[in-house]
Amino acid sequence: MPIAIFGMILLAFATAFAADPCAHRGKLDTLYCDENRDGIADPPKDPAKLANPDTLVYTYAPVEDPAVYEGAWSDFMKHIEKVTGKKTRYFGLQNYAAQIEAMRSGRLHISAYSTGSLVYAVHIAGAVPFAIMRDAKGPSGYHLIIMTQAKNDKINSVADLKGKRVAHVSQTSNSGHQAPVYFFSRMGVVPGKDYQIAFSGKHDNSALGVVNGDYDAAAVADTVVERMVARGVIKASDYKVIYTSPVFPTAGFAYSHNLEPKLAEKIREAFMTFKFEGTSVGKEFKGRTGFMPVNYQKDWDAVVGILVANGAAFTKDSPEYKKLQQRGSE
Repeated sequence: MPIAIFGMILLAFATAFAADPCAHRGKLDTLYCDENRDGIADPPKDPAKLANPDTLVYTYAPVEDPAVYEGAWSDFMKHIEKVTGKKTRYFGLQNYAAQIEAMRSGRLHISAYSTGSLVYAVHIAGAVPFAIMRDAKGPSGYHLIIMTQAKNDKINSVADLKGKRVAHVSQTSNSGHQAPVYFFSRMGVVPGKDYQIAFSGKHDNSALGVVNGDYDAAAVADTVVERMVARGVIKASDYKVIYTSPVFPTAGFAYSHNLEPKLAEKIREAFMTFKFEGTSVGKEFKGRTGFMPVNYQKDWDAVVGILVANGAAFTKDSPEYKKLQQRGSE
């Protein structure tokens, strides 16, 4: 065969192989397609790329020490095993970036992502949000609060944070960073400019830091602080709240986009049939009664809006995501 013709064949083959088979990706990572345009990764078209693992790996958002939650979710994991017929394993992770990377690499199948990091998980890890906790009235929510020591008479408003050292959680955290940047900047107090930001890595680290005097104040989720008080980790008399935000959706539960569809449906069934009352989950998450379906585009619209307004980019190369990865185990 003439070299020129052989070269043309190789070029044609390479071009065909490199051609993008995805009709629409939106802003998702290049690993994923979104041809139904719901903002979430579609299942792989190639059946060989669908996953049907013998053991389902699950984790909860590392808003506190992961050891706190392994026992809390034990009854629920048994329920998943009963409904799906699969074994389960809890995978304790130390930070949001590790959680996202674990699903992206296929080591994590089901996960609760914190409100802000869920957006990154959807875009970077192919996470498919499908559930949120509920209480007796409907979907459960939480607020960003600014807490400071109860005895601190110099901080009584957001304006008083100027010149202080304030704990934020991490760059992708909604209540622990993105929401404070969004709301406070519009109130004339720019985090990182008007006050020093100290990233603590977790909500409980921030709360404990305030109580122990390591930080002047902290931006945290009120539900985390309430659970810490309920467990006796801190006392309600140790701190005061000087700001409360509008309500946000709590952690979003998601599974990996490449799970075999029948397995994904069984996972959904396990969530929707689990009742919290009398279980290890109900003991930890008081006031919550179970799960309910979530519509990511609708229910996370305000969260995404805040991130976009703050200039966030939902890619592995974005500055905020790189900083999150560089923080190691914090």
